[in-house]
This record gives sequence, C-alpha cells and structure tokens, in this order.
Amino acid sequence: MNFIIEKFKKVSVHIWEEQILPVFRSAFFDKQFASLPLAGPMFNLWEHFFKLGKIPFFREHLPEFDPKLTDMRWIPINQKIEGAEEIALPEDVLFKLIEKAKHRVIVNFCGCRTACGCQHYPNDIGCLMMGESALLIPEKSRREVNIQEAKEHVVKAIATGLIPIAGKARIDNDLFMLPDKNKLLTICFCCECCCITRFTRHVPLDVLDSMIRPIEGLRIEVTDKCIGCGKCVDKCYTQAITIVDNRAVINETCRVCGRCAMNCPAKAIKLTLANPSASQEIIQRIESIVEF
Repeated sequence: MNFIIEKFKKVSVHIWEEQILPVFRSAFFDKQFASLPLAGPMFNLWEHFFKLGKIPFFREHLPEFDPKLTDMRWIPINQKIEGAEEIALPEDVLFKLIEKAKHRVIVNFCGCRTACGCQHYPNDIGCLMMGESALLIPEKSRREVNIQEAKEHVVKAIATGLIPIAGKARIDNDLFMLPDKNKLLTICFCCECCCITRFTRHVPLDVLDSMIRPIEGLRIEVTDKCIGCGKCVDKCYTQAITIVDNRAVINETCRVCGRCAMNCPAKAIKLTLANPSASQEIIQRIESIVEF
C-alpha cells in the first residue's frame, strides 16, 4: 500500500510540474495580464497571506515561512558606508554572482510594479533571475543574457534608485509558478511602494530574521543631524521608523536596506560596516543554499 501511495505522489507531482504549471505560466505570467485592473487587488492579497505568519500552524506548514527555503540579503546603494570605503558593495556582490552563474535571465517587467501601477519607478526593470529554473519562465516574458548584459541591467536598476535584494526566495517560486528545485537565485530590484517584500513586515520578528537578514556587521544609526522631517518614515518598507520628539527612531524590524539613508535630506542616517569580509560572506552564503 505504501508503494502505491508513493507512486501516486510521484505521478501527481510530475503531472503538476510538467503539465499543469507550464500552462499556468504561459497563460498568466504575462505583462498584459499583470496590467489588468484586477491585477493590483489580486496582488495585494499577498499581504493577507503574510499575515498568516503570525499563526504557528501556518508558520510550521507553509513553505514560504521555512527559513531553509528563503534566505535573502538587502544590498544598500548610493550612500557612503563607513568601513566600506574600498568596497562598491552592490557591484562587488552582484557582479561576482553574475560571473558565477550558469544561466542569467532578465524578466521583461516587474510584476509588483506593473500590477500595482507604480508611479515612482519604472516597471520595465524586472528581476534578474539566475540558475536552471530561470529558463522555465516563459520566453515572451524574459530574455537570457550574457555576463555584460546582466551587469548593465544591475547598473541601470541601481541608477533609478531601486534597491537590490539577493538570495533564495521561496515566494518567487509561487510568483513565477516554478517548481522549487533549489535552482533559482533571485536578484530583485525593489521599490518601497509596490514590492512584495513590504508585506514581510507582518511576520513575527524571529521569522523575519530567519528569512531576510541584514548584512552581517552592517549597522544603521540616526545622528544628531536629524530634523524629524519624516521622509525616512515614508521610505521604510517595513515601517520600522517612527518620529519621536522630532527625531527618527529605528526599531528592530529594520533590515538595513539603506533607503532611509539614501533619501534623508539632512544626511542624518549613517551606515557603518564593521565586517571587511561582508561581500565574500554574502556570496558564500548564497552558494551554500541555492544552485545557480
């Protein structure tokens, strides 16, 4: 009987991954579909999904909350990081990942910004996906690129103010409708207003820490230059910043993505890196969790 059950499971998985999922991907992973009026409200239902992370039963049984299946790092851009004067952090990390990858695929559009009708950032700058599973994304919605083209995409995205987050993201298997074979590396270029990462603020801190960790040794500090204008509050995707007595206060849900520092008009938020091996450690960590 056990043999029959296991055989049934294998056949069911095969039918789902090889016959049903490809049909869904071809039909629904499409810029035109993401542009439909209902796409925004449908996309925002993910916020309610992440709220399930507050409930132990769902945390324990849904793969999206499994720390073994999601491990991401924000890579701050466009601001001085004390202790990293000799490191161009985004390029140092992302370019090396690009050079190591067997396959590099640029998605032709950002599903988050397209569905939400983003008014602040371009929606034609999509994720850079690497690994064998990236080739399963429908050809009409992506293009395979060489090393130089992938690097140019990174530079273009950063120039617009989009913040890269890199690693293995189980939620991307859902969004791209791909089976999780541990062969998909995500470099997502996120905005604070539309990206699905903003919904992670609803999960408990210990779960958030296990899935999206700040770079080891990277610290953030509000200095005496702060004028309490609140611009950082609007830019924080985790809602980790409040204004108390005319001064910004950053709480422990901060992932040190650097958006607040980048947008502070008084230059009052300081990033400090006390880990000269940070870039190499990020790369080694990613290589240990995903085959790309």
